[in-house]
Amino acid sequence: MKIAFISEDGVTISQHFGQAPYYLVLTIEDGKVISKEKRDKMSHRNFASEQHTEAECCERHGYGANAQTKHADMMSNIADCQVLIAGRMGWGAYEELKSRAIKTIITDVKNIDEAVRLYLKGELPNLIERLH
Repeated sequence: MKIAFISEDGVTISQHFGQAPYYLVLTIEDGKVISKEKRDKMSHRNFASEQHTEAECCERHGYGANAQTKHADMMSNIADCQVLIAGRMGWGAYEELKSRAIKTIITDVKNIDEAVRLYLKGELPNLIERLH
């Protein structure tokens, strides 16, 4: 199994899917981490020249013009992952991950190692209310 974490430093889980600069992908076998790999991730910085609409800023996030294409670009490097763990994200990204059969967990646990431990025990909190 492969679990992708959004991160800025490889140690903590980023608080926003769209802003994280990379993924830390962990390969799990027999309940143990056997490898860690840093993968680049498209982020809002890559789309900086594009304006957000009022609807994107103030309602459910991630449904504006070209959102599906942006999300596809952001997710292209984790097509082989079964799980993504993030601190927060917009509904559009969440639903795109779901359509790709990538289980998405939104959590308030900040440390990646702790989140892996909890996930493997079935105890990682999944806080859907953190979606925006």
